Amino acid sequence: MKFAVKAWSNGGRARTGVLQLSNCPLPIETPSLLLTTRKGLPVFIAPDLLLSLPSPDSHLLHVSPMHFFEGASRKTISNIGGLHELVGLQNYGFSASPRDSMVCLPVAETTNKFGAAFETPCGRLSIKPSEYVEMVSSLKPNVWASLADEVPAYASESRNKTTVDRTIRWLDECISLDQARGTSVLGAIVGGSNVDERIRCAQEVAKRNVSGFWIGGFGLGDSMDEQGPALLNAVVDNLPKEKPRQICGLGLPEEILQGVASGIDLFDSTYIYQLTLGGFALTFPLERSERQFSDSYMIDSSGSDYTKINLRATIYRKDASPIVDGCDCYTCKNHTRAYINHLINVHEMLAQILLEIHNTHYYLRFFQKIRDAIREGEFDLFCQEFIHGRRDHIAMAAMC
Repeated sequence: MKFAVKAWSNGGRARTGVLQLSNCPLPIETPSLLLTTRKGLPVFIAPDLLLSLPSPDSHLLHVSPMHFFEGASRKTISNIGGLHELVGLQNYGFSASPRDSMVCLPVAETTNKFGAAFETPCGRLSIKPSEYVEMVSSLKPNVWASLADEVPAYASESRNKTTVDRTIRWLDECISLDQARGTSVLGAIVGGSNVDERIRCAQEVAKRNVSGFWIGGFGLGDSMDEQGPALLNAVVDNLPKEKPRQICGLGLPEEILQGVASGIDLFDSTYIYQLTLGGFALTFPLERSERQFSDSYMIDSSGSDYTKINLRATIYRKDASPIVDGCDCYTCKNHTRAYINHLINVHEMLAQILLEIHNTHYYLRFFQKIRDAIREGEFDLFCQEFIHGRRDHIAMAAMC
């Protein structure tokens, strides 16, 4: 893995960069979204339909090794050739991290000094660093994060200190076990809501021979509107600038912008999956000229606001328009709101397939607009217009 910073926002921490992975034909620009997968493949999008998504933006996938502790053995996966050969995505990059907010949640109460506990589809698992590294070695991802002891925001001060001590010790063990392979390891940074512990963890991880950093502990009961930006800024300020930073748990557009403003390069979240599962389609404006709307356009009888629409609603039964006019995704070019509404209401899985294609395509375009704003020196203005516009329109929708 190679990473290089290309541009910075004016006087801020936000930056654009280029990530080059050995098996990806083209470099991937950052800030970037990692597509959520279940056992290496997107939940609803078939491998052949991945080609309909923007390239190379869609060539970076997130995978959790916890998904593979049931099913084929580690030796079998290794003999096949690893994850790329197993799922048939040789030209895609995989970033592995233990936590998956969709089905594999960390359990701080039962984590101990020997290993981390996770709630998974096959029950609660307690994973030791040696077992984790063995699974990662069989999967052969492009980059992977070390095992971490993540705790929610309400953890006590003593628990925050313990989680940092354990995570640093596990990082050293992961690096030692992986010395023969010499792969790209992301050092995990935790510490709960304690700024001092976050800084201590960041400083200790930065001393290690790691290729980048994975920031955990977000999306476990905390709020980015409260202490999140201060925690992120404190962490980033203590990390070297030449290495990439990945974060788990930030998914909402406002959270993405706050993460980018703090200097985060890669985001893995289940936001797109949750939207798709609920029957929602993203519709928020991407261009500055599109952010001026009439009240009738912003609010409809289904209760949807201008950020997304609920395609389960009856109002779309006869709507022959695409989800978003002018969107060039496969779904909007070939299907209507009425058709997707029909598919949802008759429980056809094709509804989720078409929705995930649109939502993923649309969110990747959102990241492209963020990168453009940074390069043009207008990131702060982009954030202000976007966040203030969303707050004003959502408030108007609530009053109506």
